[in-house]
Amino acid sequence: MKTSLKAAAALSLSLVASGAVAAERTVMVGGAAMYPSKTIVDNAVNSKDHTTLVAAVQAAGLVDTLKGAGPFTVFAPTNAAFAKLPAGTVDNLVKPENKETLTTVLTYHVVPGRMTAKDVAKAIKAGGGKATLTTVQGGTLTASMMGNKIMLTDAKGGMSHVTQGDVLQSNGVIHVVDTVLMP
Repeated sequence: MKTSLKAAAALSLSLVASGAVAAERTVMVGGAAMYPSKTIVDNAVNSKDHTTLVAAVQAAGLVDTLKGAGPFTVFAPTNAAFAKLPAGTVDNLVKPENKETLTTVLTYHVVPGRMTAKDVAKAIKAGGGKATLTTVQGGTLTASMMGNKIMLTDAKGGMSHVTQGDVLQSNGVIHVVDTVLMP
């Protein structure tokens, strides 16, 4: 028995040392730890800064999609970002009769694939200062740098800044943004 415990302990130590088993590196978003082993939705529901986004994703019926394999790059507006919209906009969008419009707005915040901040910055550099990102919705976002921050310009000319990048998920990555992007 002692030999098997020693062997198990040695195996555990060697796995940890080799990186095969490592503690998850979490980041805090909205007061909650975001776990790289969880999906975008499983993490987002715990962020107090993203309750409006989570409610919108639920109203649009996108929960299963964003819990899927992906990978997805999500530019996730905070509650404060949604609060910048004209009064009543969010309440109107989450009504069942506006599900299609809500889905259009939400999927405009999602780019297929996993693009870290480094990937976006590299694309901006390769594009001579701008990168065009095609969203799941089918529209485009223009990414550029504003100092050391990534800035996104939407189809209507609105601008949003990535305030927290590289929140890694099992099925993609989240970049927190300060303004809702409009297709």
